[in-house]
Amino acid sequence: MTGFIGQRRAIGALLAIVSASAFAQATPAGTWQTIDDASGQPKAIIEITDNGSGELSGKIVRGIGRLDQPDRRCTACTGERKDQLLRNMTILSGMRRDGDSWQGGQILDPESGKLYKCKMTLEDGGQKLVVRGYIGVSLLGRSQTWVREQ
Repeated sequence: MTGFIGQRRAIGALLAIVSASAFAQATPAGTWQTIDDASGQPKAIIEITDNGSGELSGKIVRGIGRLDQPDRRCTACTGERKDQLLRNMTILSGMRRDGDSWQGGQILDPESGKLYKCKMTLEDGGQKLVVRGYIGVSLLGRSQTWVREQ
């Protein structure tokens, strides 16, 4: 009987460890490689952080390939972002969990300088992030799939 109880405790401990690691990946917080939805090529590295109250934001860490230019600026942006360096620029803000997705915030397209409403959903065990930018309703937008950096 004590062997059976010991086995149950060991299985319970193992399940707790597996659940904890799954929970750690159940958030978009982390570093992501963006993939251009038109070309399928990597574009940038984005770091998404949680402000401590469940609100996520993301900034450009660096570009990839020909886009890795430390002095590259947001020439298409308006307002305070106009001609600001893209490196370390916050392009994702105000995202909050809503069931299985994060929404309520906005995302900047640094190529066009336009802001869009945003919705994000994790896929593939937290290794992919589907990021949808849209105007008005989510049907009127486009999606990119970002890949988690290891």
